[in-house]
Formats: sequence, C-alpha cells, structure tokens
Amino acid sequence: MAVITTPNGYSLDNSGQRVVIDPVTRIEGHMRCEVNIDANNVIRNAVSTGTMWRGLEVILKGRDPRDAWAFVERICGVCTGCHALASVRAVEDALDIKIPLNAYLIREMMAKTLQVHDHVVHFYHLHALDWVNPVNALKADPRATSTLQQTVSPVHPLSSPGYFRDIQTRIKRFIESGQLGPFKNGYWDNPAYRMPPEADLMAVAHYLEALDMQKEFVKLHTVFGGKNPHPNYLVGGVPCAINMDQNYSAGAPLNMERLNFVRARIEEMIAFNKNVYVPDVIAIASFYKNQLWGGGHGAVNVMDYGDYAKVPYDKSTDQLPGGVILNGNWNEVMPIDPRNPEEVQEFVTHSWYSYPDESKGLHPWDGITEPNYVLGPNAKGTRTNIQELDEGAKYSWIKAPRWKGHAVEVGPLSRYTIAYAKGVGYVQEQLARSIASFNQLAGTALDPKGVLHSTIGRTLARALESEYCADMMMDDWHALIANIKAGDTATANMDKWHPDTWPAEAKGVGNVAAPRGALGHWIRIKDGKIENYQCVVPTTWNGSPRDPAGNIGAFEACLMNTPVERPNEPVEILRSLHSFDPCLACSTHVMGPDGEELTTVKVR
Repeated sequence: MAVITTPNGYSLDNSGQRVVIDPVTRIEGHMRCEVNIDANNVIRNAVSTGTMWRGLEVILKGRDPRDAWAFVERICGVCTGCHALASVRAVEDALDIKIPLNAYLIREMMAKTLQVHDHVVHFYHLHALDWVNPVNALKADPRATSTLQQTVSPVHPLSSPGYFRDIQTRIKRFIESGQLGPFKNGYWDNPAYRMPPEADLMAVAHYLEALDMQKEFVKLHTVFGGKNPHPNYLVGGVPCAINMDQNYSAGAPLNMERLNFVRARIEEMIAFNKNVYVPDVIAIASFYKNQLWGGGHGAVNVMDYGDYAKVPYDKSTDQLPGGVILNGNWNEVMPIDPRNPEEVQEFVTHSWYSYPDESKGLHPWDGITEPNYVLGPNAKGTRTNIQELDEGAKYSWIKAPRWKGHAVEVGPLSRYTIAYAKGVGYVQEQLARSIASFNQLAGTALDPKGVLHSTIGRTLARALESEYCADMMMDDWHALIANIKAGDTATANMDKWHPDTWPAEAKGVGNVAAPRGALGHWIRIKDGKIENYQCVVPTTWNGSPRDPAGNIGAFEACLMNTPVERPNEPVEILRSLHSFDPCLACSTHVMGPDGEELTTVKVR
C-alpha cells in the first residue's frame, strides 16, 4: 500500500516485515498487536486489537440500578472497586443523591488504596521485567549493589551487602531449579536490556519486597468494603458503620482499632513509594536515557475528567484536575464535560459492532452494544484462526472513543501533564525533584516535556501518582478522624433509596480516576430499571482502533517509529504497551475460542 498520513500526524506503511504478538502477555485480558517493521528494524505501522467481547452493557439492561455496581465491578479483578465507584457515582448523579462526608472520605481512601496497590503491582510484577534482567543479577557484586541502593535511596533500611547476597542466592536456586515461573520465556540475552548486574539485583530484590507489601496495602479494602478484590459499595454511601463507643464498638466495621490499622497501612504505602518505588523508576530510567521513544499521544494529546476533590462535589478543588490538552500545547487546558453529546463519542467504523450510521459517533447515553464480527477482505486466516488483520476494515472488539473527534491518551501520564500545566504545586514539585534526580544519574539536562513524552515518562508518572495518592490518603484519614470527633458518624444517605422517590426517567454519569486512566459510566434509568448502560474505560481510549477519519489510538501511536533490536524478540514493543498497564478485561470480555456462544443471559 502507499503510505497513509493520518489526520493526527502519523505516516502508516504496512509494507515490510509483519510481526504479530498474540497474546500480549503480562497484562489483564487478551490483546493482540501487529506491527510492520522496515529494513532498519523501525516500526512503521501498528495495529492494536482487543480479541474478546464485553457484554456487561447488555446484561445490565432491565436490572435495578442499585445493583449495577456489583455487576460492573466483576469486569475486572485487578482494578478493584473503580468500576463499582463509577457506577454508584453514576446512579447517585442520576437520582441527585449526596453522600455523607464520612462516606466520601472512606470512598476516597478505597480509591487511592487501589491506585497505590495497582501501580506498585504493575511496575514490579508486570512491567519491570521489560527493563530488568533477573538472570543478569547473578553476575552482580552484592557490595556494589548495596552502594547503588544507598545512592538512589539512602533511607531504605534493606540495603546491606548481606541482604543482597541472600537475594542473589535465592535467584540462583530459583533458576537452577528450572521452575522459572514469571522469568520463563524471557529474552534475557537481548541487547535491549541495558542495566548493569548490580541494578538488576537491586530491582529483583524490590520485586520480592513488593510481593510482600502489596498484600498488606489491600487490607484497607477489607476494612472498609468487607473483602478484596471486589469490595462492597452502596448507592448513597458506604456499607460500613462507625461506632467509637467503648462498650459497643468491638463488632463495628469501623472503630478506633480499625482506623489505627488503616493509618499504619497508609504509612507503609508512603514509605514504600518514597524509599523504593519512585527511586527505582528513576534509577532504572537513567540506564535507558537514550531510549526516550514511545511517547505517542502522551504529554501531547491527553485527557482526564479530574478527581480527588478536596471539597465533595466541588470540581474546582480536584487535586488532580481534569481537562484536555491538544497538540502539546501545555499553555491551554480545555475543559471537558462528559454530559455534552458533542464531546465524548464512541465510533465503530473499525470495531466489531454495528451502528445505524457508522460514519458518526454516539455519546454513551445513546450507546449501542450490538456485535458484528466480520473480517476485512484483506485479512489472512479464518474467523477462528486469524493470521493477519485487515486494519482497513473492522479489526477490534474495542470501540474508538474520541473527544470532539480527537484521539487522546488517558492515564497517570495524562493526569500529570494536565496537573503540571494547571499549576498543581505538589505535582510540579514532584516532577522537578524526580527529573533533577534523573538528570543527575543520567548526565542529561532534560525538562518535563523531554522526559514525559516517552515510555519512560509514562512509567514515571505512574510512580509519582502512587506517591501523591498515598500522601492524599493520610489527609483523608485525618479529615475522617476530625469529622468523627465532631460527632458525625453517618456513612449513608438513604433518603432516596426506595424507587418510589425516583423520577420516572433519569440519567447520570460517574467518573473515576482509575489506575489506567479516565473511567466513565453512563446510565439511563426508566421506571426504576436500567434502560441503557455504557462503560467507556481507559483501555478503550488507549487501545482504540482507528476512527472514520483514520486517526490512530494511543497504543498504536506509541509504537510508531520505535526501533527494535530483534523483531523476533520484541522487548521494545512490550515496554511501550506495558507502560499503559493495559487492562483488556475492561475493554473486552467473553467469547469462546471458536466463536461459539458461551452463555445466554435473559434480560427481565
């Protein structure tokens, strides 16, 4: 084909070697990626697809809106609770329900717990192996590793040569056993790995530390929501009572002992972020200072709805504000209104769905979830054994969301770009400090734009957001204690619980700063039942196929013009895709291996 230039500025050429990665591993859900690589091993075309269908919208029709959170929360067992939170916010918005301050603060701590837990697990257990070579750690000098640890994070107590020697011995036994587990099938001799053995050993040690820490972090969900990974929520508040009375508090979900337990876990999160996670990302990034590719839409075309309001229901107090930046113009952050039918729209020209007019997008309140699985005329293989997709036709189970027709990236990098541009002091200080540290270690002189517009920048923003969320949680905890001391123990507003109090028709939207980016749930309620429900999730924004105009999504954009050391060992592709922490479980769901119907759901 001739080279095609997209409206958002990418030149696509599908000649050259076609490399297929199916499935993309170390993500949630099932993703396929195809790229075309030229004679110089540079990516000139990228095709990202979700290969399973999500039918929650169909399942929810006709159900009680108060139950919706429990269904949509099962979209994913990794981003625990964010779908539930978006759902209860959507229902409360539709029915004009305001929740008590205690409930708001508890929800905030649950949401931020998810951010910290999810970001830590993502980096150490899903993304780190794109940068870290655990086999190479066997060559490390434990004394030199100790020195490195004390250089990048002198406060961290686990830094002795003996500690790293013990870790090295564990790795050696693990590898010699032949049971490589997560290290199996790695490209450990690929020259794309650039770190010295000592840095690899330090990172593997922290991989193991993170395994222990993450299970402690999520205990907050058990305290506030009864369980994890699917904690309980409630339209109108939270399902946990507060009782500080010494005589009767022992059986209450929230008493002083439980609240002190929560505080201890928050302090652990703060310490791990500051002493391990953020320093590790900066240190690892410094060894890849010459590989600042993979930016795509990041720091250029970005969007978020805004979240973490300091004052409930006052968007002007969002600690991570919303907005849209286009064409890298950080001097202008445009407002976003998820209610406006001209702003957020989903297109299906290249998605396996049907619309009455596929040249036009639909606002989620008017969204349609009607599958239409057909392969394009130039696809290779069969419906059940695809060899090569035809990106000129329909090629993904993910729809293509756009903001006023623009393809944008969502996620921590987007939130941090917007926050920095809008002058959020905490974020500006974080970026100044971390980029100064990066420059010192790498011997560079880069500014925020120079770092953030890259795969490394996307990874750094995620770590900094984890740090910010843990610090915000401590503020939430103190605010909750102060409110309880003032005599307020209310955790739910039940004034509009019964359907008799609802209008005949209502519609609402709930937005959440989910770990992977801007999450929105839109609901229509009629006669007490769900008439329509649409989830537009972060990986739908980022992993979208092309739209009617030909604009490519963030996944495809981030891979363009990326050099690859070995096409048969696509470490570089995995780095950039993993930097988004893709959750295809959110974007797509259930389809059998042969395309057969797995279950039938009768909507009553």
